[in-house]
Amino acid sequence: MIVCMSRRICVALFDAIIKIRPEWYSSEDDKGAIKVIMTGSSSDPLDWQEHIRNKPRRKTIGDRLKDPKDGLKLVLVRDMWLTGFDAPCLHTLYIDKPMSGHNLMQAIARVNRVFKDKEGGLIVDYLGIAQDLKKALSIYTESGGKGKIDFDQEEAVAKMVELYEIVVDLFDKFDYKKFFELQPREKLNFLLDATDYVLGLDKGQERFSSNVNNLSKAFAISVPHPKAIAIRDDLSLFQAIKARISKLRESIKKLSDEEVETAILQIISNALISTEVIDIFEAAGLKNPEISGLNILSDEFMAELKDMPRKNLALELLRRLLNDEIKKRSTRNITQSKKFSEMLADAIKRYQNNALTAAEIIEELIRLAKDIKQADQRGEKLNLDFRELAFYDALEVNDSAVHVLGDDILKTIARELVESVKNSVTIDWDKKESVQAKMRVMIKRILKKYGYPPDKQEKAVIDILKQAKQMADDFSDNQ
Repeated sequence: MIVCMSRRICVALFDAIIKIRPEWYSSEDDKGAIKVIMTGSSSDPLDWQEHIRNKPRRKTIGDRLKDPKDGLKLVLVRDMWLTGFDAPCLHTLYIDKPMSGHNLMQAIARVNRVFKDKEGGLIVDYLGIAQDLKKALSIYTESGGKGKIDFDQEEAVAKMVELYEIVVDLFDKFDYKKFFELQPREKLNFLLDATDYVLGLDKGQERFSSNVNNLSKAFAISVPHPKAIAIRDDLSLFQAIKARISKLRESIKKLSDEEVETAILQIISNALISTEVIDIFEAAGLKNPEISGLNILSDEFMAELKDMPRKNLALELLRRLLNDEIKKRSTRNITQSKKFSEMLADAIKRYQNNALTAAEIIEELIRLAKDIKQADQRGEKLNLDFRELAFYDALEVNDSAVHVLGDDILKTIARELVESVKNSVTIDWDKKESVQAKMRVMIKRILKKYGYPPDKQEKAVIDILKQAKQMADDFSDNQ
């Protein structure tokens, strides 16, 4: 935000800036990177008229300024928006107008809001308002303001240097400085290598992201100190690596349900059901699979995965995809989901305890992915639909005492349970204890009928009812 002495200066400065940056200009309120906010009337000069807006139009621009993702970069004001206007992402205030007392404090408050990595704002003073600021601060403290108002920039710089050294020490076995010598096309691969290195450190993701966050905050309140300017490029690289890690962390969460399903299938299944490849492979430096029927679990793809140089990146993405796939299955088959979740957690724990290398755990996760894929085919092989298979698994069919009943009897129990539950459901049955009590009796009766082990019946009843509640909509839809 630039605060100008007069409306005439606002307009003249606007014209001067768009001569240098013509691509910033747009006459439309919802477009353009620079705007003037001022009052006026039809009697004002003709070249002022495009900057004179009514309240709703000014609000449109104000909303844009509050959105950090919007393309609006700069606003020029005289009096408006210096008080009572809140845009936390606003970080720099250029002052070319005398201000004092309450008005000055309010103006500074426009850019002094904490926002993400920003802990404070930058005031660029063209008039020498230091004395006015001291007076304003005096009035502030006398009127009951709290908190430390004297700010020693050297303290912030010292903290920034300390945090910078911590981040640099994380790269003691990786020469990140090479990045600045590379051609633009080479820099992307280098970023992937740096991200892979960070993920390979002990708790690297957490340590690196936390320290870069803190360094960014210290840097924001240290500029324009020479020591801050000196590390600016390094910090930009650190932030780019952190963004790459965040992309891996958030890529699945931010996708729609349909995109998540497609992305997961691209990693763990040969059922490529979309005509659009979700570009999550690029984030890990993986080659995008061809959509023309490539089996992601084919021997060729597995060989490529095992031989990839950036194994920490591949591992992180594969782990997240498998974890999301397992969570998705929890609504359809609690027993199966719990089993795969425990297998995944056990593999990751052994890797974190250095019992497995990155290459070895990738092989384990590939085997787990194959197990998940094979589990999809179990219902067809057993001639059970997904509800019958879920009840079948809830019967603890692998337990020796249960297994003696034989597959035929266990499948019969599962089918009869599904039929009985289907006939028992009512509207909101999964929320009505009276209906569920009747179901518990019904489930126990079926188990006894087929000789299910008495000492295991109580747990089976609980698991089957829990599974039925998870699939409540599937049962209700069949009414």
